Amino acid sequence: MNKDFLIKDLIDYCQGHNVYIQTHNFPDPDAIASGFGLKKLLEHFGINASVCYVGKIDHLSTRKMTESLGIEIFSKEEIASSQTDSDYIICVDSQKGGGNIEDLTGEEIACIDHHPYKENGDIPFKDIRTTGSCATIIASYFKELDLPVDTPTATALLYGLKMDTLNLTRGVTEEDIDIYGFLFPYADESIIQKLEKNSMEYDDLRAYGDAIKNMVLYDNVGFAKIEFSCPDALVAIVADFILSLVEVEVAIVYAAREDGWKFSVRAEIDEVDAGKIAEAALSEYGSGGGHSFMAGGLIKTEDIHLLGPEPDDRIQELFMNAISQG
Repeated sequence: MNKDFLIKDLIDYCQGHNVYIQTHNFPDPDAIASGFGLKKLLEHFGINASVCYVGKIDHLSTRKMTESLGIEIFSKEEIASSQTDSDYIICVDSQKGGGNIEDLTGEEIACIDHHPYKENGDIPFKDIRTTGSCATIIASYFKELDLPVDTPTATALLYGLKMDTLNLTRGVTEEDIDIYGFLFPYADESIIQKLEKNSMEYDDLRAYGDAIKNMVLYDNVGFAKIEFSCPDALVAIVADFILSLVEVEVAIVYAAREDGWKFSVRAEIDEVDAGKIAEAALSEYGSGGGHSFMAGGLIKTEDIHLLGPEPDDRIQELFMNAISQG
């Protein structure tokens, strides 16, 4: 769908309705920035919207972001009593077919995402692009409509862009670079610097230790298990760390949590598509998918027994088969 058509028509479509902007479960800085940015954009047209999520905000850098920029974001429990079937839902940085977002009460009218397209039903408005961050897409609407960007909004969007592209080193497109230049003059660089510093907690070190202790290397593929519950963002950070090893070109890291095993997959070679191997490896037991260089997945607690008596060995087998089959 043409992006100009999407945003102009979406704004008109939302007039007079209660709007909820939903991120994926356990939202990261890019998801929160995207939701916050879209909320601020809609306000220019007299539309009030609430940013919401299912799950929890469970990493220090993400909590610091919402506090530093005054971002209001509500859990499913906080909005449950006020939602109705006639409310509009806009999904950002996620798609209902992706396995990392749950249904909320209301009518889903739009999906704005930078992950590969998933078949997700007949939604009136879709803007799914190949960009390094979803924040880039949201910021592009301000630029296209020639709207002013206030400092908190620009700072949030720029921080989300930087975090999801690993400071413009991962999955970056020309559009990301263009939007970085667009946002930079309006953002508060001192806040971004504070967010990027002192962003580790003690459990982060425990996760690194677990991953190092449990790491298994097959040729250029590194597997690591974190044997305690930790946030999605931390699993992803550890996967980036494993990928930074000279010997590793594909990293698969997973954490044992209350809701199941959470996976983060990284690839830095063209021959391996992280999103495709995550989807293929986990298809019989859970869900997975994402970008060619960065993906994730989940096997729910009630399905882990399906992996058999040696579940870690089975995980390694599934991913190695998926890699070999392309």
